[in-house]
Amino acid sequence: MKKLFFLLVVLGFSSLSVSAGEITGTADYTGASAFQQVKVGGLWQFGLNWSTGLEAKMADEKAFKNNVYEVKVPFQFSSDALSFSVTPFYYLKNTSDSKDYNAFGISSQFILMLEDNAVDEIYSHVFMGAAFARQEGFLLAEGGDVHHQYYSQAAYTLGLHKNFYRAFSFEVLGTLFQYPDGVSNVDGWRGILDQQDLVSLQTYEIVHELPKYTFGGRITRMWAEKRATIYLGYRFGEFHTADPEHSFVIGNSFTLASWASLDFGYNHLRTVHNSHKRDIFHAQLKFVF
Repeated sequence: MKKLFFLLVVLGFSSLSVSAGEITGTADYTGASAFQQVKVGGLWQFGLNWSTGLEAKMADEKAFKNNVYEVKVPFQFSSDALSFSVTPFYYLKNTSDSKDYNAFGISSQFILMLEDNAVDEIYSHVFMGAAFARQEGFLLAEGGDVHHQYYSQAAYTLGLHKNFYRAFSFEVLGTLFQYPDGVSNVDGWRGILDQQDLVSLQTYEIVHELPKYTFGGRITRMWAEKRATIYLGYRFGEFHTADPEHSFVIGNSFTLASWASLDFGYNHLRTVHNSHKRDIFHAQLKFVF
């Protein structure tokens, strides 16, 4: 399995390297007491507005005996007035404790410019997202019964982003989750899908629980001439299979060289009444060829 994961990464970067000068690469590490996660990816721009790429993820989680592997293939279109992206994703089959887990799906996002005031340098856009996933795992029903089954879900996001004077940006967003197979009489769910493959949940955590809804926002202070930012984010979420929780994120991004930048972040999560707390650290290296 590890050899296959490594081969996918090598093939992905090899295929992208044919157009040197038009590639953006990223390498992410996220660490906490319950998991370690590494992502690598590349995005290749072809033509004026189109880009595609490959992203691979490996997660070492205490909840699963074997590492979890995932592959994404993003497609993006971007222009001054609008942009959209479509990202299929697939989890390689994971067998832990003699039980099989699997997941696949697709996410999409549409961004529309609402205000473009170049004189006062004020910009705003609305973004909408829709995603669908299906995963194989184990459902814990009321009464203690355990069922091995496939589970489907969808997620819908609406948000607003506003940028002032190239110095401050504000973002608010909310997401609703839908479960075609139903979530009544469900006490717990064990599966490998990270809910953040569907939408951004303003956290660095791997989220396996089944959310009902989330809402939150982010404030960013930018220094455009130095290509640096400091950001602060918050999210509240309620779940079918876990207690409601708060998520707080603070981070700093800055330029290392003309072709590389680094982003450090810290995430504190706590359930209501502070019954469960955890801390997560994240680092991302971005480089352009």
